[in-house]
Amino acid sequence: MAHDGQDMTMMDAPVLLDDLLALTGAAVKPVETILEKAKAAVRQTVSTGDRVSNELVEANQTAAHGLAWLATYAESLRQMQKWAEALQASGKFGEMEQLIHQIAFGEYLWQIYGGIQMNQGEVLRLQDLGLSQDDSRALMDPAIMTLTQGGNTQAARTRLVELMQEQSANATFGASGLDEELEMIRDQFRRYAAEKVEPFAHEWHLKDELIPMEVIEELAEMGVFGLTIPEEYGGFGLSKASMCVVSEELSRGYIGVGSLGTRSEIAAELIIAGGTEEQKQKWLPQIASAETLPTAVFTEPNTGSDLGSLRTRAVKDEGGDYRITGNKTWITHASRTQVMTLLARTDPDTSDYKGLSMFLAEKTPGDCENPFPTEGMSGGEIEVLGYRGMKEYELAFDNFHVKGENLLGGEEGKGFKQLMETFESARIQTAARAIGVAQSALDISMQYAIDRKQFGKSLINFPRVSSKLAMMAVEIMVARQLTYFSAFEKDEGRRCDVEAGMAKLLGARVAWAAADNGLQIHGGNGFALEYKISRVLCDARILNIFEGAAEIQAQVIARRLLG
Repeated sequence: MAHDGQDMTMMDAPVLLDDLLALTGAAVKPVETILEKAKAAVRQTVSTGDRVSNELVEANQTAAHGLAWLATYAESLRQMQKWAEALQASGKFGEMEQLIHQIAFGEYLWQIYGGIQMNQGEVLRLQDLGLSQDDSRALMDPAIMTLTQGGNTQAARTRLVELMQEQSANATFGASGLDEELEMIRDQFRRYAAEKVEPFAHEWHLKDELIPMEVIEELAEMGVFGLTIPEEYGGFGLSKASMCVVSEELSRGYIGVGSLGTRSEIAAELIIAGGTEEQKQKWLPQIASAETLPTAVFTEPNTGSDLGSLRTRAVKDEGGDYRITGNKTWITHASRTQVMTLLARTDPDTSDYKGLSMFLAEKTPGDCENPFPTEGMSGGEIEVLGYRGMKEYELAFDNFHVKGENLLGGEEGKGFKQLMETFESARIQTAARAIGVAQSALDISMQYAIDRKQFGKSLINFPRVSSKLAMMAVEIMVARQLTYFSAFEKDEGRRCDVEAGMAKLLGARVAWAAADNGLQIHGGNGFALEYKISRVLCDARILNIFEGAAEIQAQVIARRLLG
């Protein structure tokens, strides 16, 4: 059924809806109404008395995690509306942007009504949240009905891809809505990635090679490692939004390069939030200049996301230094770094997060022949599908020496709290990396669809191929706006664990969908290692796991929404 009683068929529907911003603006409120109803229903399901029960949240994970996804969709539509209104006000809301906007609303509104894809095999429906058919009638709004019927049509997707083909190769489709300074940063790092990263990334991947040190040195000169470190400590003091733009464009070239700054970001956040002034003065300038490369050493073989049950222990000796013993796994870029942000248990009488402490554990960089030359530690490489440019390792510590002065903050028992304070920035940056990977999949797949001829014409001229490309472009923009929003919230000093979690949750799914559909466009060639899309697929898969698996991410969001 169409708005104002119009009969809108696929054949005669306009590509662009009339009064688009009024329609999409009107559609947001009913979604928010459904979200509030869902919160109330899920809260009732998982509460004992007036308190939310951890046991009941776990027993009703589909409902709790589904609430997180519904809230993510609601926030995505809010941010897309803000993006569109800002572009309209600045005279930049052109045909491409309008198509992206209406397709996004058309698709996400239909999914809210009929089923949100949490992943390929799990579809969240409103009834799973405890909502009835009567509750769902809030979505029977004229604006929503028009957008679901006429927003995401084949005609709209085809026209969007026609406009995309008119732009230069590897363009970012649609105005981002960022200010001029951030767009200048984007252009700088896009050019660098296109010239110095993307042409070599596939060879690094196939040979399972470390990213060359000269790339790290060049990135250091460009300020990547000190981007958000305050100027008084040798950094550039730029915003988290700038970090998003840099991470996105470098990851568009290769996720390994886009992730080089992640460990520096985590280490700097730890030191800024929890370090002593002496630790800040010593370590932050070294991290900013890349004189010191850090690695994050948190995860253990039997703990995964359950960091509170870590067993690696740190025992204080008579001289006030520490000796660390235990095992760690999935440690990225562990060999050639100089310092480890290492989480260990200093209180042996505890079995939860309260007995954990964070250390700035110094080590000697290794090489291929001897990756871990420092006394008291050893390790081996974990062979992985993708995300190869820094390599993954298992580490073993046996009486490993750490100076007492390198206990972060100079106080034991604060490690878990200190780590939690980094998760917002880390997840925002991971969302930005996901956008870059998705954009890479779109770049590669669109060029292939133009070049590849079948049945006498380019693949891009087949509607189901162009539709895949259109949806990549649309969902990349949705994830991008959600990520920028979380970064802006962080820059304003507001708590944004929910927003960062939503950005990471959606961004990871968008990256995987883009890579998977991109490989499908390649057909059998996509399954061949020589084609770049095979690498992008492998790289995209990790995004739903690290920095908080999708299930953990949804759990965290749900607990905050219900709390």
